[in-house]
Amino acid sequence: MASLIPAERIADRIFLIRSQKVMLDRDLAQLYGVPTKVLNQAVKRHAQRVPEGLMFRLSMEEARAWLIYEMRRCLRSHPVTLKRGQHIKHPPSAFTDPGT
Repeated sequence: MASLIPAERIADRIFLIRSQKVMLDRDLAQLYGVPTKVLNQAVKRHAQRVPEGLMFRLSMEEARAWLIYEMRRCLRSHPVTLKRGQHIKHPPSAFTDPGT
């Protein structure tokens, strides 16, 4: 029997990027219980089956803005600056809701 995921947990991981509601690859992978790398490899391997417009890669600027937002959310009111090791090597993929 599959375990149910609380709607609040999913809603917390939906972001508005480029005027679209999206879920980032790492959050989607976590919901499926697989490493992010595995999710991205599966998408790449089956690219012909992925509907156009279902996903896009964030720019480095968007990825940095998202990372700072996430760090602020976790730290609440503390000032946030990226320190050594707190960077993004590869911008994440954003998955849209194809029905919207």
